[in-house]
Amino acid sequence: MAQRGSQLDPLKFFCSICLDLLKDPVAVPCGHSYCSNCIKSHWDEEKNKGIYSCPQCREEFRQRPNLKKNILLAELVEDLKKTGPQDAAAERRQRQMKLERSQLNIKKRIQERQKEVKLLQQQVEAINVSADEAVENSEESFTQMIRLIQKRSLEVKQHLRSHQQKVVSELKELEEKLEQEISELKRKDVQLEQLAHTEDHTQFLLSYPSVSALSEPTHSSSIQTAPLRYFEDVAAAVSESREKLQDILRDTGTNISLRAAEEELLLLQPQQPPKPQPESRADFLQYSQQITLDPTSANRRLLLSDGNRKVTVRWKNQPYSDHPDRFTGYFQVLSRESLTGRCYWEVEWRGRRGVYVAVTYKNISRAGKGKESLIGFNDNSWALCCDTNSFIFRHDNTPTPVSGPQSSRVGVYLDHTAGILSFYSISETMTLLHRVQATFTQPLHAGVTFFFEGAFAEFVNPH
Repeated sequence: MAQRGSQLDPLKFFCSICLDLLKDPVAVPCGHSYCSNCIKSHWDEEKNKGIYSCPQCREEFRQRPNLKKNILLAELVEDLKKTGPQDAAAERRQRQMKLERSQLNIKKRIQERQKEVKLLQQQVEAINVSADEAVENSEESFTQMIRLIQKRSLEVKQHLRSHQQKVVSELKELEEKLEQEISELKRKDVQLEQLAHTEDHTQFLLSYPSVSALSEPTHSSSIQTAPLRYFEDVAAAVSESREKLQDILRDTGTNISLRAAEEELLLLQPQQPPKPQPESRADFLQYSQQITLDPTSANRRLLLSDGNRKVTVRWKNQPYSDHPDRFTGYFQVLSRESLTGRCYWEVEWRGRRGVYVAVTYKNISRAGKGKESLIGFNDNSWALCCDTNSFIFRHDNTPTPVSGPQSSRVGVYLDHTAGILSFYSISETMTLLHRVQATFTQPLHAGVTFFFEGAFAEFVNPH
């Protein structure tokens, strides 16, 4: 029996009402099975309507059917539970391979950062040498000038030193950040090494998501490697000015040369870190993204309205034509827009048993009822399940309970480059529910998932 259970798809033993493994499974006359308590609660709610129906096929019964325990299904569920450790082991092997790839990535990044630190040190040395030479040459030229240019000599010297200090300080600060990143990467490598030798499968799986996550670099690694003489143009300009004393005093030729040197230095600087992440709702609204839903992706039970910004689950199929992008197994729809950079949008939702507010890659499977096509149950999608009593975050079929104030409006913030995805509860205040740090390899699409008729979601204007 245990061997037979291990060959079956676990998703077939989930209750379509509670979305959990069947408990005390019972069968209704149409042949579908549910948890005993789930179907009883469902029919208790329909009692006032005078009907009793199957939540899956919608077949109606005039009288409340008698429920009988599905003995075979109950045995299979028990077998599936027994094979859990064999599955927890299979998943360990998969995560072990990912862990090893992460370790290789860390070692590579350490080597890259060490090379960058060395280049920065070389630049600092070149700046100091060039500045010293420029100061020495400038002083030599100024000593040949008359008393009228002594003040100007001092000003140029101070300008050079001030600019030297500014540039060196900036590069030193960047060097410190790189050293900090190297230290953090080494610490992460030690953690991964310890995790790789953890024998407890459960501890491994619980610790893996937080330990394996890598933060993105906060700066560009494009550092100039060519030999540089930062201030020689300044020194040359001062030297030439000896024969044009009066013109120099009236003109800004030296200042122009100084500005030219400054502009050259700015071009040589590494790119600055990105702007800080938004904090207030006004900050998020700067990245508002208008979302419209793609009819070619909508399941036939979904009705789009309000300019394809609202979607509602209906009893009857909608007259949509066949399309390879259409979801056939689940009540799902995606946005037309592909999302990159920084984006923010808000979703109003209503529905019994909740609505999934999500993002996914466009290449998510569209056919059938496997986990590869259910948003939040694969590694191509990230979803927040919004229920009337709770929130649950799902990614790669891993549920994460989320605490926060209940609200019928959810805000979603995406920083694709930084790998940040955040969900917020929106009411009179804006409260963070859950934040994800990931590496997004493709543009993302907004989406929603439903499980029952009558539920709806609307992508509203947050302003």
